[in-house]
Parts: sequence; C-alpha cells; structure tokens
Amino acid sequence: MTTHLVVGAGPVGTALASRLSQAGRTVRVVTRSGGGPELPRVERIALDATDATALADAARGVGVLYNCANPGPYLEWERGWPPLAASVLHAAETSGAVLVTLGNLYGYGPVDGPMTRDRALAPSGPLGEVRARMWQDALAAHRAGRVRVTEARASDYIGPSVPDSHGLLPMYAAATLAGKPAFVVADPDQPHTWTAVDDVVATLIALGADDRAWGSPWLVPSNPPATVREVLRELGTRAGTGEPRLRRVPRVALRTGGLALPVVRAALGVLYQFDRPFVADGSDTSNVLGVRPTPWTQVLDATSAAWRARTTE
Repeated sequence: MTTHLVVGAGPVGTALASRLSQAGRTVRVVTRSGGGPELPRVERIALDATDATALADAARGVGVLYNCANPGPYLEWERGWPPLAASVLHAAETSGAVLVTLGNLYGYGPVDGPMTRDRALAPSGPLGEVRARMWQDALAAHRAGRVRVTEARASDYIGPSVPDSHGLLPMYAAATLAGKPAFVVADPDQPHTWTAVDDVVATLIALGADDRAWGSPWLVPSNPPATVREVLRELGTRAGTGEPRLRRVPRVALRTGGLALPVVRAALGVLYQFDRPFVADGSDTSNVLGVRPTPWTQVLDATSAAWRARTTE
C-alpha cells in the first residue's frame, strides 16, 4: 500500500494527514518540531525540510509527497521558499514519489475575469514571483522526465480549523464574532473566492492518485464567490452576533505604515486581490477529477461554530 509523506502540519497538512489516516493509509508528517496529528498510521518526523539529504531519507519508499509547508510570514518567502522547494523537489525525484504541491493564486497577478488552470502566470510582485518560479522549476523537472509533479491552487481558506492569524477573513471574524468592529484593509464588497480546507485536502489526494493530473496545475473547486461583508454577515447570523461592523482603513495610512514596517509593505502588494473581483474557476478539476466543493451552508455552519467558540474561550 502506498505510503504518503506530508511536509507541513498547518491547517491543510494536518487535515490531509488525518484524512489519509482515516482512509487506512500510512502517513509520514515532517515538521521542524515533529508535530502533527496523533493518529493511527501517522508517523511524525522532526527535521528541517530545507535539509535535502534528511528529507530525501524521510521520503524513501514514499509513493506521494505533498508539499504543504510554509516558510513563514511574507517577509520570509523570498529567502525561505527557494531552498525549501528545491529540497522537496529533490526528495520527490530521488524517491520516485509523485510531488503534489499546495499552491495559491498569487502567481496570476491582478486579473480581469475568472482565473483558470490554463491561464498564464503573470505575477505582479515578489510574493507571486516566488510561487510562479517554484511551479516553473517543478514543471521543467517533470518535462525532463526526472519527476512527476502537479499543483493544487487554492484561494483564501475558510473552515473551522483556520486560525485567526491565517488570512484577512479569520482576522476580521475574530472581531465581528466577538461583537466588535473589524478594521478592514481593502474593499469588503468585492466578490472573492473562498476555498474550504476540506476541499483543498480532497483535491490534493485526487491529484496524487490520478496520472491525468500530473504535469499540470489545478484549481481547487470552490463555492461561488462572496464578498467579505457577505461572509461575515452569514457567520454572524449563525453565531447570533448580528450585522458585522466594518471600518475601512484608508490606503494612505497603510502606505505610510509600509514605509516603516516591511511586513505591511509586503501585504500591500497583494491587496489587489480584494480591490477587484477575485474569482477562481475550478470547474476543470470537478469535471476531470470529480472533486466538488463542500456545500456552502455546511462550510459556514462548521466555520461559524468554531470561530465563535474561539472568541469566548
């Protein structure tokens, strides 16, 4: 039976290892700390995934390798992603495992119209450029016959396991579900695609198992887009906290903050995702691989209960 290696134990890596374990699969989870879900058939391994030799050793005998890692905050991406991505690619190549990378939509840059898997990458800043380069390096190795690769591209996460620190929506919800105003840093009334963590997991598993997926990126199927205000309203209705109170932070104030704080400056580079419609079309993934999004009401029910509980702890 195929052994699966998951690099990273954030919301997606943890959920992926759990789903594979529940399906009776043998799973290895690699993190710096040796963390991850404590479940049957899950082996937790402590190592630095940028150590190519150590990661290749951990990948011996593995059939599918999932890169669900994150080198840290935006400021770490340019420095942290290249050695991490190279190490993971090396581990897949030396082990013969299929490499399934958890990606995002940053590489497309600002777009007019929905994003699809065959849309050309056109990153507009360093965060998108580093992600685009990762895919291009992996695809080159695939085309050279050295390794089999694929990538799942997800939009901003929604789901009960997503922490407050993981994106703008959970941060806003932490305030509104506590009955407080949320200070939003972009237009809260633009349509936006939200991707359920469970649907990311389902897509990753499908990509690793189906050779039709290899050599191509795939967008994670998601529900129709909804604005930030609409999602917060739906969550608040379920939690009984009422209409969200949103206060928009002037862009000039953010730019002023960016002069002093590099992390704010880096975040400004991706706010275009909330200044215009940001819509991902994962219908190809549904049509070819059979992955379909979790019903939106089910996502909202589970998310609202978990996120509201955090505000009362």
